[in-house]
Amino acid sequence: MKTLIIGGGNMGRSFARSFLEAHILRPNDLIILEKNEENCKHLEKIGFDAVHRVPDDYIKDVDLIVLAVKPQDSPAVFATLKPYLDDSHVVLSIMAGVKLSTIENGLGIKKVIRSMPNLPAQIGMGMTAFTANEEVNRQELINVQNLLSTTGKAIYFDDENMIDAATAVSGSGPAFVYFFMNAMMKAARKMGFTEAQADLLVWQTFIGSLHLQNKNKLSCEEWIQKVASKGGTTEAALKVFNTNELEEGIIEGLKAAFNRAEELGRNS
Repeated sequence: MKTLIIGGGNMGRSFARSFLEAHILRPNDLIILEKNEENCKHLEKIGFDAVHRVPDDYIKDVDLIVLAVKPQDSPAVFATLKPYLDDSHVVLSIMAGVKLSTIENGLGIKKVIRSMPNLPAQIGMGMTAFTANEEVNRQELINVQNLLSTTGKAIYFDDENMIDAATAVSGSGPAFVYFFMNAMMKAARKMGFTEAQADLLVWQTFIGSLHLQNKNKLSCEEWIQKVASKGGTTEAALKVFNTNELEEGIIEGLKAAFNRAEELGRNS
């Protein structure tokens, strides 16, 4: 699919790089539209040849358009693109909270796919949830899923509401991981470790734990029980977590993120 990416920021660049490195797209099948002059120069410097600052008739010849812009910029982007689009175009949005219907109406098109990637997509380790309206055919959906999979894992949902739920879990999720890591690093420094020592202890603990779970079939609860021997140090910490209702707080936090995602969608 000849592809146009609208927006050459971090996520737009990451998608473009992933598409090319996976050989899903050839360089002459990829175009980037970026209005910022400095971003354009940077894109050209790192090897992207087809970079445009303004829309033109070249848009009419692409098959897929990826909207990699901020949600608040969507009205202006819709107005700019609409004259060049028709019902043959497939639009893939990675804008948080912007509904399928909003994109359809804003661009005056029929085929829309909405996705929610997360930050690790920048290094090919992302988690992307996506959905589509009924006008997108099976082959188009497969083509887009192949593109999304170059940035990590991708999972399709029939129900658009699940994209808001995924926004709360996997979209916001990296921040929650870093929040817990940061708390552990602070605790380690209070115990007397240097900053470098605390960082290494926590980073490697997270990396090792994730790899261990990936190589086995045990649940998180089973792994906890393996580490937490009765009367030991881990059990002492877990008792404090339970006393402070840490698990319930995390669940409530994700619910708040989900509610906010739904609210943003209603206002888009």
